[in-house]
Formats: sequence, C-alpha cells, structure tokens
Amino acid sequence: MRQDSAVNGTAGVTPEGESRRFATLTFEREVAAPPSVLWQAWTSPAARAVWAAPAPSVTVEFLEADTRVGGREISLCKVAGQPDVRCEIGWLALQSETCSVNHEVISTEGVIQSAALVTADFSGTQERSRVTVTVQLASLAADMEAGYRQGFGAGLDNLAGVAERTMVLQRVIRAPRAVVWGVWMNAETLPRWWGPDGFSCRTQRIDLRAGGEWVFDMIGPDGTEYPNHHLYTEVRPQERIGYTLLWGENGPKHADAWVSFEDRDGATLVTLGMVFSAVAEFQAAKGFGAVELGLQTLGKLERFATSG
Repeated sequence: MRQDSAVNGTAGVTPEGESRRFATLTFEREVAAPPSVLWQAWTSPAARAVWAAPAPSVTVEFLEADTRVGGREISLCKVAGQPDVRCEIGWLALQSETCSVNHEVISTEGVIQSAALVTADFSGTQERSRVTVTVQLASLAADMEAGYRQGFGAGLDNLAGVAERTMVLQRVIRAPRAVVWGVWMNAETLPRWWGPDGFSCRTQRIDLRAGGEWVFDMIGPDGTEYPNHHLYTEVRPQERIGYTLLWGENGPKHADAWVSFEDRDGATLVTLGMVFSAVAEFQAAKGFGAVELGLQTLGKLERFATSG
C-alpha cells in the first residue's frame, strides 16, 4: 500500500516579510521484508546511498554519514545544469526497529530553503513491515512542500525496493570490539577466516582502507574457485566498513555491503548487510543458502577472534 498526504498546512509571513509555509506530510509504505531488514535499509549509510536519489537524473554524494544519536549526515543532490542541493541531517533518536527522529535542513548555494523534523515509525512481522514517515516542514521557498512530497515519495519507493533485496546477518562475538575489528581489518588474518566452513581464500591483492581493494578467489571444499573483488568505500575504525562486491576482478557489481561493530557488554554485535543489485540475485542467493553460509562465516570470525 502506498499513501502520501499533507495535512495542517498553513502559510504565514515572518516579521521580515519573508514568506514561510508550514505543513505536516505523512507517507506510508508496506514492504515485503521484516522490520529488522527495513530498519537496516533505513539507517545504514551504505543502504541509504543506494536508495537516496529520487530519480535517475539525480546523483547523491554523501560527504558525511554518522547514524547514531548526535551524529549527522551531509549529502549533496546533484542534477546536471542546476546548483547542488545540500541536505544536512541530525539524528535525535534511534530506537532499533521501532522509531527514528531526525531534523534536516535543505540549502542551495548557502541559502536555507527549508527545515524539517522527520519521524519514522516501524512495525510488522517476519514477512512484511510498514514504515510511516511524518515530516513537519517549515519552508522558506514556495515550492518546497511539492518538492518534499515528490522527493520523499520517490525515495520511499526506492527504500521499499532496496529492503526487498537486502540481506542482514548478525552475530554477537564473544570478544571486545577492538579485537574483532583487528581480526577483520588485518590483511594477514582476514583471508584466514573469511568464507563458510570448508572454504579458503587465495589473495591476489589486498589493501584494507577506504579506496582500497581485496582481489581474491574463494575456493570451495570441492576445489571450485569463486573470483571475488571487494572495493572499500568507507572505513570508520571499530565502527563500520562499507564496500562493493564485484563478480571477479573489475567484474559486474554483485552487491553494496556494510559491516558494523557495536559494543555489547564486553562482546561485539557484528552486523553484515548486503543490498543485492537485483531482486533475482537476492532470491538466488537465498536459494543456495547464502544466509546459512554467511552465518558460518561469522562463526569462523568468532572462533578466530576468541582463539587466543
């Protein structure tokens, strides 16, 4: 179900004579994915970068992304022949799989166009979920309400599509976050545990930094070789890794992925997320057991991180 509406719209004039419009906009989407996956698609910077552009003609460049209470996200929306639109988000509340609240300010060429308070509420089952987004908008530009309606509507359509091809794997590792991070972001140790049970890695090149890469073959128990190429787009020490998966060296993109590391009373919650390039690839991956194989990989990580 899709629902977009605007209610309680009022117009006024500031003491300086500047026109200002206030409106409350509400958007709803039902998604064929559980709330846990929809939440990750909504909050994870790697996933947000996939669905943020409201139209193919728009390119979104993320300058900063820190999804935690008190953190901020800064992005530029770029359209050929037009000035860049700057969006700055500040996260005010993040209740996992339940609710998020953020403020955002839109500006063009240094001039503020609007400010808004955005609340997103999540609910659902293991099969389907719903997100309701409420935008309390104060705009200085006359067309901002229409722009918000179009932009949020298209963005949430994209979000629904992304969530339906997103896979999320989690495991609490019984080791401190610094240790788990060190095992993951180490060129010597990563190839020693990466992959499901019975698989090994043969590295060609490895450079674990933002802008770096890992070119390697995964070798199955029967000797089958699976060429892989990881391109690292973001590395935030002990917090998050963002990377792109390619089918072999410089091959077609397979997925956009991220890993996050969170403290859990001396242990570490590791979340591995992947937005597949197409729904068919996501379904094929699920069909051959990617969830179970991915959880085996995180199990090997734990064994390696706790082995001494």
